[in-house]
Amino acid sequence: MRVVHNSLHDEAAAQLRERIFSGELAPGVFLDEVALSTEMRISRTPLREALKVLTAEGLVRHEPRRGCFVAEVTARDLDEIFPVIALLEGRCAHEAALHASDADLDALQVLHDKLARHAKARRINDYYSANFEIHEAIIALAGNRWLAQAIGGLRKIVKLARLQQLHAPGRLEQSLAEHLAVFAALKARDPEGAEAAMRTHLLRQRVALHDLAGGSKLRIA
Repeated sequence: MRVVHNSLHDEAAAQLRERIFSGELAPGVFLDEVALSTEMRISRTPLREALKVLTAEGLVRHEPRRGCFVAEVTARDLDEIFPVIALLEGRCAHEAALHASDADLDALQVLHDKLARHAKARRINDYYSANFEIHEAIIALAGNRWLAQAIGGLRKIVKLARLQQLHAPGRLEQSLAEHLAVFAALKARDPEGAEAAMRTHLLRQRVALHDLAGGSKLRIA
C-alpha cells in the first residue's frame, strides 16, 4: 500500500495507528523499520517521523538501541485513566444536555437505534463503532474544545483495550442500557443526570476489563 498524501509521515502515522487499534500490530510487537518502510513504500525518514508521533500519543514506546514497540496498556494505566476520562466525558454529557437542540437529539436517536440493532445481533465490532460515534457526538455537542482535546489523547490509549470489555458476560447488554440512560437524561435536558450516567458508563467499562483480566481472557501487561 503506497502512501500518496502530501504529508507522508502523517499518513504513515494514520495507517500504523489503525493497524494498532485493529490488533494487527499487537501490544509488545517490534516495529521493524526496514520491513515497514518496504511494505508501505516510503523511506525511513517519514516512517521515523510517524513513529515519533505515535510515541508522543502513547501508542508506541521507543527503547534506546532497540527500536520501537507497540505499547502495552497496563492494569495500572487503565486504573489511572478511566476515572479521569469518566470525569471529562461526564462533563461533556453535562454540557451536551444544556446545548443539544431537537435536531441534535434526533441525530443521536438514529445512532442509538443503530447501537441497539448491533447489540441485538451481537455484532461487537459494529457495536463498538456506533458506540464510538455516540461518544464523539456527545463530546462535539459539549462545544468545549479544551475538554475535547484532553479526552482525545486519553481515548487513544483506552481504545487499545476498550473493545475487549464488550466480550465480558452480559457486558454488551449492560453497555446498551448505560447508553440509553445517558440518552434519556440528554432528552430530559438533565445535565446532572447525564453527567452521572456517563461517569457510571465509563467506570463500568473498567470493571468489565478487570473481570476479563481475572478470567485470563484479556492480556494486560
